[in-house]
Amino acid sequence: MKAREQPTQIRVAIVDDHTMMREGLRLFLESHAEMCCAWTAVNAADAVRHVDEDTPDVLVVDISLPDRSGLELIKDLRLLRPKMAMLALSMHDERMYAQRVLKAGARGYLMKNVPQKTLEQALRRVAAGGIAVSEEMSEEILKAFSSGAPSQSQDRVSDLSDREFEVFMLIGQGKNTAQIAEALKISTKTVDVHKMNIRMKLGMNDPAELAYFAIRWTEGQEKRGASS
Repeated sequence: MKAREQPTQIRVAIVDDHTMMREGLRLFLESHAEMCCAWTAVNAADAVRHVDEDTPDVLVVDISLPDRSGLELIKDLRLLRPKMAMLALSMHDERMYAQRVLKAGARGYLMKNVPQKTLEQALRRVAAGGIAVSEEMSEEILKAFSSGAPSQSQDRVSDLSDREFEVFMLIGQGKNTAQIAEALKISTKTVDVHKMNIRMKLGMNDPAELAYFAIRWTEGQEKRGASS
């Protein structure tokens, strides 16, 4: 009599610079017989090196990383490993990033405060080739595609490129040009060019007006996320 074949484990890798978050996710994976932690990485460069050596079934990526944006990492890894599933797990409200993350090449977006059951279901779904977002975001995305109109969460900010959006978010956090350049590993001149393009797209001539709008917009999104 043949022994029953054991189901293949879903190999999950984690990219997050917070030690407690990485260890918590690793323990969460080890508590499920059908999942295991392939490896962990603390930044984008570390993640690229690991993926090149050992490609997991699912890569869980934080949006905020110390060396590069998780959004840019997702884009790069989509080219490097197009068949690898990626799931963004972030503290940022999904209305800010979910659609950008999906366009970049990930298969899902969850906030870090979701129940463990939701994370478990999302990992299984993206590993199987599906998409994992909240019901609310799923409805918005479906409405946008079916009507051809922007989703309710979209406004003028949605016209910004991903890099411009990153600069905009850092402005909203009160960062100055030098701090933004350091965070994104770009020159201050490049930051100034992005700021000028952002002002043009948002219809603003005054840098102070942009700073005020960015701070208020970011605060508003965070409040909406906290009340969800």
